[in-house]
Amino acid sequence: MLDIGLLVRVHVDALIVAQNHMGVCDAIRRIAPVGKLAAMSAPHLPKVAGIDPEDPVSTHTTAPLTEVPGPPGAFIQDRLAGWVSDLTTLHELTERLAGTSTLDDALNELLRAGAALVGARRGLLVLEPAHSEGPSATLGLGLSHAELGHIETVPRPATALGRALDGAPGTADGVASPDLLGEQDLDPRHREVAARLGYAASYALPLSSEAAGRLGAALWLYDEPAEPAQKQRHLAGLYARYATEHLARLIELERARADVAAVAEELLPSRLPRISGVQLAARHRTGPRGGGDWYDALPLPDRTLGLAVGSVGGSGPSAMAAMGRLRASLRAYAVMEGEDPVAVLSDLELLLRLTEPARTATALFAYCEPAARKVVLAGAGHTPPLVLGERRCEFVETTLSAPLGMLACWEAPSVEFSPAPGETVLLYTDGLLRRTGDPMDRAFARLHSAAASVPKAGRHDPAAVADHVLRTMLPDGLDRTDSAEDVVILAAHFD
Repeated sequence: MLDIGLLVRVHVDALIVAQNHMGVCDAIRRIAPVGKLAAMSAPHLPKVAGIDPEDPVSTHTTAPLTEVPGPPGAFIQDRLAGWVSDLTTLHELTERLAGTSTLDDALNELLRAGAALVGARRGLLVLEPAHSEGPSATLGLGLSHAELGHIETVPRPATALGRALDGAPGTADGVASPDLLGEQDLDPRHREVAARLGYAASYALPLSSEAAGRLGAALWLYDEPAEPAQKQRHLAGLYARYATEHLARLIELERARADVAAVAEELLPSRLPRISGVQLAARHRTGPRGGGDWYDALPLPDRTLGLAVGSVGGSGPSAMAAMGRLRASLRAYAVMEGEDPVAVLSDLELLLRLTEPARTATALFAYCEPAARKVVLAGAGHTPPLVLGERRCEFVETTLSAPLGMLACWEAPSVEFSPAPGETVLLYTDGLLRRTGDPMDRAFARLHSAAASVPKAGRHDPAAVADHVLRTMLPDGLDRTDSAEDVVILAAHFD
């Protein structure tokens, strides 16, 4: 990581040294002959570790000391002050970038910061990792989707962005096109798009480093013929190198999250069974580390149906593995004795206590007879189901019991109820409640309100019911955030 704070301190120290040095030079000038003075005051800036004094990182003049009117000490102070100002700005921008935790936020921050450094108003960025299967993306700054589409119609080799993306020779330090419309050999389509969108110059910068390789490139657009100064290019290059490393870390994180989500989905049913008299729908959201929330729906003999939801304590690969074992075991017990949910959960309790004594879990199993519209269920430390219909929206009264693995022997009486035609039974995990951030009593009230507010037109579709509850409970994409809590909703609509 670029330690901008250290560089600022180094330059402040250099400023103090320079001031002391110039005080000595003034004293010598008063007593030394002119020839000797000229030799002693030859233009030379002190070398500072990590900084090349010849790098033009300031907007102030870089002319030799003997050509600058006024006291030479003022010039050195002015130049060092410019260095400190530039490095402070760079430090602030990198701190803001480091504060981003998602790839989209980092890409947008990079575009905005780059535009400020090179003095542009608009830009676009293409994420295109060269040596990995990482995510690809195209986003713009001050450009609509239609305008981005116009730019993409320009042949790739004809644009500075395309050459930077392809790693063409001479593009490592950036590609400036100071007067696009004045170029005689400009691609006709590029000329047409530039005139339509109203940009006259561009500056492209590859996003690459030795460690991360080439990840993509950014392009900034100017309304008038222009190009960034050497100082601006230098600062933008430093920023881009740091941004590339940060993006590489976020890409690896995104890839890991995608792998976790894929494994979690593979451990859950690939499709829901079709049973006469009942329609099913499920929604599942996995946390970034992978959690232990699960659901299941399996056909049983005599056209009956077993529904289950549960949650394993903890997160990460171990919790996901335990969730897979628990679900597989429950399926076996349900096939053998599904008509007795208490027996199913009792066997599951015994298995968990013997094979994984340090782990706890909650579970709810329901035995459904769709033809008779009869449901018998038992729960072990799990949240109660909710029944939604034309005339009622209420939680099913279940018996209180401890989670699996917390008692020497688990057993609680089952509960039987009959959903009316057109009613939907909603099973869910407590992650749906916890992701709201509300206390549990308020979260239950929100869930009841969300279910009661399902539009009448969608109450006969379990998928519409599940989607409405999810959006209402977790609005503004809260169901997609990096919460540690998994979310499971299983909806069963009885015809």
